Amino acid sequence: MTSSAVVRPIETNSLPELVTVELRRAILSGRLAPGSSFSLRKIAEMLEVSFIPVREALRILESEGLVITRPGHSARVAPLDLQELQAIYRIRRQLEPEIGRRSCLLMEPDELDRLDHAAVEFGKETRTMDQIYEDHHAFHLALFESATTPWDERILMTLWRAAERYIRIGFGLLDPSPAEHKRREQAHENLIDAFRTREPDIVEHAVRDHLDHNEQIALRALGHSPDPHTPINDRPSRFAVANGASGLTSVQQEP
Repeated sequence: MTSSAVVRPIETNSLPELVTVELRRAILSGRLAPGSSFSLRKIAEMLEVSFIPVREALRILESEGLVITRPGHSARVAPLDLQELQAIYRIRRQLEPEIGRRSCLLMEPDELDRLDHAAVEFGKETRTMDQIYEDHHAFHLALFESATTPWDERILMTLWRAAERYIRIGFGLLDPSPAEHKRREQAHENLIDAFRTREPDIVEHAVRDHLDHNEQIALRALGHSPDPHTPINDRPSRFAVANGASGLTSVQQEP
């Protein structure tokens, strides 16, 4: 029996996949507010799709810790939680510095040059948070991929997605400041400079510093600041959903 008789080609842009991507984007950006409840039917109407792909998408998002499904036809965006955030960064500190130690010895200079250019893009004031985060995971994965296995990448992506909505909301409180754009660019250039040394101890220290800073920013999303001299922005939360606005875009499958 040929392989074609056993399995069928996978549609890369299947409707459930598109729905998953759009719902994940809305949750990670805070446009679907943490802790908010919604009906599956209402989401299906917003996305202009049937009920079934929404249900399949929510199963995937629940496995990523982003939603909590309920009996019947409703679900809830997982609330922000201090213990969850601390656990995410505790695990990241165990994995990422060690992978960085090995990866810095294997990366080619031309790949670091490419990432240096990408770091400059992170600092452009014209780029939105959505645009930045489209490339952010790819940047960090490229730093590590010389030393990662497929399992490493799966675990890292799960952790990064879990941390992302905290970081994005925290950064969103700083984003109006032009200095923050430059700091974001510099922070990623510092990582590249550390990798160029090919010194594992230097890379480990740089990765830990990067994680420490991001965790402090993420704590702002919860109204916490580890530095008592660093004021928390007291403006209204940017992830509150006003008047039922969801930030969802209708999903249209490719013909």
